[in-house]
Amino acid sequence: MARQSARALWTAKIVNGSSPASTKAKKKTAATASIARRGSAAIIIGIDPSLRGTGLAVIDTRVTPPRLLASLTIKAPAKLEAYECLGLIAENVEKMILKFHPTEAAIEETIYVQNFRTAQAMGASRGAALSVLARLNLTVSEYAPKRIKQAVTGHGASTKEQVGRMIKAVFGLAKELPLDESDASAVALCHAYTARA
Repeated sequence: MARQSARALWTAKIVNGSSPASTKAKKKTAATASIARRGSAAIIIGIDPSLRGTGLAVIDTRVTPPRLLASLTIKAPAKLEAYECLGLIAENVEKMILKFHPTEAAIEETIYVQNFRTAQAMGASRGAALSVLARLNLTVSEYAPKRIKQAVTGHGASTKEQVGRMIKAVFGLAKELPLDESDASAVALCHAYTARA
């Protein structure tokens, strides 16, 4: 039997409430216990920041299997100035928090881009969201894109579509979410899987 990865064990733990069946139960118990010390059982808001298409998702990992409570893409029309987009992001993040009362937040870190204007817009959209999270006293964790993909799919170079399919499977959704929303769900799920107490 092939050795199962920590990722497979933890995914099974979150989705099914138990580790996969194994004939070597005693050895697996130690591995599962080690994994169980990581992760977060909470209502978590995940944020995939972008000036024109920020993704938001709220998940509940206090239950088994975890539940997707809500997701949203904040679409900012091209006619809006950049500062108006930032106001729209802040407004929607605050609405989502006040409606679902998450206690923890996870947001994607800024990625390296060669275009200065793109980097500036991404940083500003993150700032708009982070300012709301700080004002409403949420605990915030930041994750690199590769770490998010690794946590959710088991591979750091996964495509957005692969992430979307995994999100659909983990939450038992009837169809895949829009990409920005599945990315935000993946950020929250990464926190649920890997946060350290």
